[in-house]
Amino acid sequence: MARILVTVMLKPEILDPQGAAVRNALGRLGLTGVNDVRQGKQFVIELDGDLDADRDALLHKLAAELLANPVIEDYRLEVDAQATA
Repeated sequence: MARILVTVMLKPEILDPQGAAVRNALGRLGLTGVNDVRQGKQFVIELDGDLDADRDALLHKLAAELLANPVIEDYRLEVDAQATA
């Protein structure tokens, strides 16, 4: 079994009003020195079998075209090593 983590974040040049609201709230709640907060989303995909090159390529294609909006978001795809151990 393979567990794939796809993290989708707004591109750095895109304003993040939710992140800014959280940053402000953290300060009001006593956490000082917070320079920035960016919000995102994570998809956890569990696959039967191993992750081979073809599946990896397909996952990258799906992450870029389905899970992330390529105009305003970037994605990062990682294999959860703890799931395969």
